[in-house]
Amino acid sequence: MSSYNALAASYDQLMTDGAYQKRADFLERLFQKSAIPVRTVLDLACGTGTIACILAQRGYAVTATDGSEEMLTQAMHKAAGMDQPPFFLCQTMPRLRLLQPVDAAVSTLDSLNYLTRERDLRETFRRVYRWLRPGGQFLFDVNTPHKLRRMDGQLYMDETEESFCVWRTFFSPRTQVCTYQVDLFRLNGAGSWDREFEEHRERAWSEEELRGALTEAGFEKVTFTGDLTSRPPRDEEDRWIVRAEKKQNMDKEF
Repeated sequence: MSSYNALAASYDQLMTDGAYQKRADFLERLFQKSAIPVRTVLDLACGTGTIACILAQRGYAVTATDGSEEMLTQAMHKAAGMDQPPFFLCQTMPRLRLLQPVDAAVSTLDSLNYLTRERDLRETFRRVYRWLRPGGQFLFDVNTPHKLRRMDGQLYMDETEESFCVWRTFFSPRTQVCTYQVDLFRLNGAGSWDREFEEHRERAWSEEELRGALTEAGFEKVTFTGDLTSRPPRDEEDRWIVRAEKKQNMDKEF
């Protein structure tokens, strides 16, 4: 079941700190460093499709996947009217299957933290590798273990004119999972408020775990940096950018 049944309709209004244009600019700078020209892009776990739409508007042929029908509904509304909208597919990350290979794959705003089982992380990396062209880059960000541990026992609130959201967070050292309990209040047409509840879970993947799973999938040149920067991560970094490359000069796999 999707974690975004209730939150999807209010997600964009609540995520005002996403810095999407800056994130897209950063991804484009990395595309320019790719070993192959980047024309086709996979946006893995695209959510409401903001990054996918920005990249499509900049001329890339974008395939965008997500496991939430509710989030994809919002994404398709956002893309309506575009000359060349992203091609949306409803797929979970470990079941990724594309129509054709892509030049680059991206995943933003800690989507990969939602993979809480090691076998799902490894299968996702394996499938991304399979659908990348030789020389293609896989670019993603994750919330760091430092950030998710620090969130234990915290209370966060977001509000708009029509919604009010309360996040309670709990971190388990045993499972390395941070659980977000979300109470969402939305103003309805009768002038009263409807309440809905969701629970989200993010796994704190270590650098060693991520690097090992990427290498096992076949990726090389795996690098970690701080968020939206080329510098090495600091000890108290909240978000890592991870870059990995598929080997070039490979036999055709498709």
